[in-house]
Amino acid sequence: MGADDGSRMSKPPPTKREWSLIEAADIFIDAPTDKDLAFLTRHLVQCTLPHKNPGNVPVWTRTNGNLTLGIVPGVDLKTRKSIGFPYGSVPRLLLYWMTAEAARTHSPRLELGHSLASFMREIGLDPSRGGKRSDARRLREQMERLFRATISFQQDVTDGDRAGRAWMDMQVAPKGELWWHPKQPEQAALWGSWVELGQDFFRAITTSLIPLDTRALAKLKRSPLDLDLYAWCAYTAFRAHRTDKAAWVTWRKLAQALGADYASTKEFGRKVRQSLRRVQAVFPGLHHEAHRTGITIFPTSTPPVSPNSIVGKSRD
Repeated sequence: MGADDGSRMSKPPPTKREWSLIEAADIFIDAPTDKDLAFLTRHLVQCTLPHKNPGNVPVWTRTNGNLTLGIVPGVDLKTRKSIGFPYGSVPRLLLYWMTAEAARTHSPRLELGHSLASFMREIGLDPSRGGKRSDARRLREQMERLFRATISFQQDVTDGDRAGRAWMDMQVAPKGELWWHPKQPEQAALWGSWVELGQDFFRAITTSLIPLDTRALAKLKRSPLDLDLYAWCAYTAFRAHRTDKAAWVTWRKLAQALGADYASTKEFGRKVRQSLRRVQAVFPGLHHEAHRTGITIFPTSTPPVSPNSIVGKSRD
């Protein structure tokens, strides 16, 4: 079941990028193997990272219901300046890899290897792409932004006359070594690069795992909205399938989780309907309807990866 935007107008023809997704969709006929698995924790599906650079501000926040995600950037001790916020597609690809690797090894220490190029290929980036916006340069910058950041969750709860607040401040990777040079990604470093996740962050990302397909992530990697929407659809399809109840979400509610960077709910809804066409191409089991005011995910949806894939991986 595809999307219905509530109008009588015919759908626009697929864009060049959408055609490439459609032509590649036959790879999803085969079930993903273990090497195709990626994971994301439920918490980061419900509140996502920035799509764009928040700029020179002390903290960035996004609120979804009574849950607020906050990010405080790390500081370069030599320059005494902010390292900046992780944003866009690259830190999302890093988080998918980090979560899958932490779940696989059951260890907070993640080995990144001796070669930047090898690691880039592992998370779906192209080491041969050069220039100021090279994948190597973007990855090296976003790695430090993400690893040095502090991510916080805050939840406010009201129970009758009583009000409470719970919070968790988590350093992503308080220890690590990065020896790679973005101008020479193929050159192997003498020492291997590694990071050690903070214990609270490690526990958070290995709890309540949502299984995803890395083949889909590779096709959607150009857009942070596409990546977020794919993860959200996978999580919501899993819940709808498990409870046998359709999930109806308004654009306003979904925007709280995914789209705080958009000027209006109307603009967000328009962008999501476009993004859904690309997500559907790599998630053929998704049964949904997009309306003027929101989206419904039906229980007939088949999750992109069997929930059995998380057995032995989730700490929940």
